[in-house]
Amino acid sequence: MVALTFYGGINEIGGNKVLLEDGDRSLFLDFGYSFKRNKQFYEEYLRPRGGAGLLDPLEMGLIPPLEGLYRDDLATPGLWQRFSNNPFHRKMGNIDGVLLSHAHLDHSGYISFLKEDIPIYSTAVTAFITKANQDSGRAGFDQQVCYFRPVSYGCPSGWQQMACLSDRGNKRQRQFCIEHRENLSPQAIRFWEEGFRERTARQGEFTCSPLAGHSSCSFQLRCFPVDHSIPGACAWGIKTGAGWIIYSGDLRLHGKRSHLTEEFIKQAAKLKPRVLILEGTNLHDNDSFSRGNTSEQEVYESALEAITGSDGLVIADFSPRDIDRLLIFLQIARDTGRKLAIQPKDAYLLKTIGLLEPRIPDIAGDDDIVIYQKTTASKSPDHWQRNIYEEYQDKTVLADDIGSAQDKFILCFSFFDVNELPSIRPAPGSLYVYSSSEPHDEEQEIDFRRLHKWIEHFNLKGFGLPVEKDGKWLIPEAEKGLHASGHACGRDLLKVAQDIKPEILMPVHSERPDLYTGPLKSSNIDIILPEVGKAVDLS
Repeated sequence: MVALTFYGGINEIGGNKVLLEDGDRSLFLDFGYSFKRNKQFYEEYLRPRGGAGLLDPLEMGLIPPLEGLYRDDLATPGLWQRFSNNPFHRKMGNIDGVLLSHAHLDHSGYISFLKEDIPIYSTAVTAFITKANQDSGRAGFDQQVCYFRPVSYGCPSGWQQMACLSDRGNKRQRQFCIEHRENLSPQAIRFWEEGFRERTARQGEFTCSPLAGHSSCSFQLRCFPVDHSIPGACAWGIKTGAGWIIYSGDLRLHGKRSHLTEEFIKQAAKLKPRVLILEGTNLHDNDSFSRGNTSEQEVYESALEAITGSDGLVIADFSPRDIDRLLIFLQIARDTGRKLAIQPKDAYLLKTIGLLEPRIPDIAGDDDIVIYQKTTASKSPDHWQRNIYEEYQDKTVLADDIGSAQDKFILCFSFFDVNELPSIRPAPGSLYVYSSSEPHDEEQEIDFRRLHKWIEHFNLKGFGLPVEKDGKWLIPEAEKGLHASGHACGRDLLKVAQDIKPEILMPVHSERPDLYTGPLKSSNIDIILPEVGKAVDLS
């Protein structure tokens, strides 16, 4: 039997977890963090308890109750007896692997719970970004995708709870499998195994299994690079007993690497697939198929026009890990005689991707890039951060440096960095350029209200910033064109489906998957709308 079971990404954007079974073989297509469901129960200061292991994410429905799939060290005594009557509970055999489409957490985040011997198949860039994000972040136990420290449940004297975390023991790194490992430079291999510097107490505590080719998987796989708002994104093809299954991951046709998506469409069509699992992020209503997307070139032109002539500080707010957007603002900084001040995490990510992609600028040799050092009370910065500051000591700028020469910088900040403004003291009329999407939920709306208060307090001029009107958050018409979505628009999604011509289309990663049915009614493509936890038999 060949079957697909969707445990996430149904009637939600992100959280993709798709189980593919072909006889006694099986694998997952992504294993992502569900932002939508997580926000229903948790927020910044209310999180799943690390000491409770798998209990909280299972109880709250964040991960499916698939016994045998998850790390043994996270299973507290009696855990699976508690969930044995759950309608989705089942015991899992060996899993060939997870096909990871890209490094965004809504596709990769819950890999942290999986058994460490389950290989993760990805592009080299995705593997390296995953490591860089974890190295330079403060990921909780539920977001430790690349490596983790096993949990110990031994309790100190006087404690009676069984679930007690221990920070002792070596970290373990997951097996990431990529094609063409032989093409990686010695510097890239060393980063994967040790980090950028000599072994430190933090990075030297885990070892890395050698990267391997796809031959270790019993399925025949095809990896198709595609364009998305993060480097290294790919779609996947899997040959099964029922024919080829194509999984799009997240993609677009209006970015700088649109040729990759075009080539994917051509190659996928040649396989005459039985099933196409296609994202639908930008499907909101029936008008979605008539709306287009802003291109990255249009973002450059709009942002350049807004920034040219500004005689104060410019703050650029855009999504983290969106390297294309960072490079756009770097070009604008050059065009306007400014320097781009990036965050240490940006520097770490650029340095990481630079090991694989020559287009990434070398921070040390680029006179237009500096690194902003935040005001901090920490006596001992993280190893990665201290190393960044030491390596780029002559490239580091402080709040006073920015404040005393405000017309010389474009400062890469997000909402969560604005608490630095009291130290910088931006001149009245300085420009806050917002180059990301509108708020998608109530929590983000609250953040936007706070952001507007910061902008008002410091008398900044917002450009491209959504404003609230009649209960809706909209970007003023004259200020549009500063954000290029990482996802295909409706008409481009139809092009993907119609050009690939699968027998069956299964929408995922969409709040309105039903919108595919109308435009594709006469296309000879059967549309199946999956339900969470219910297997679709393709035999």
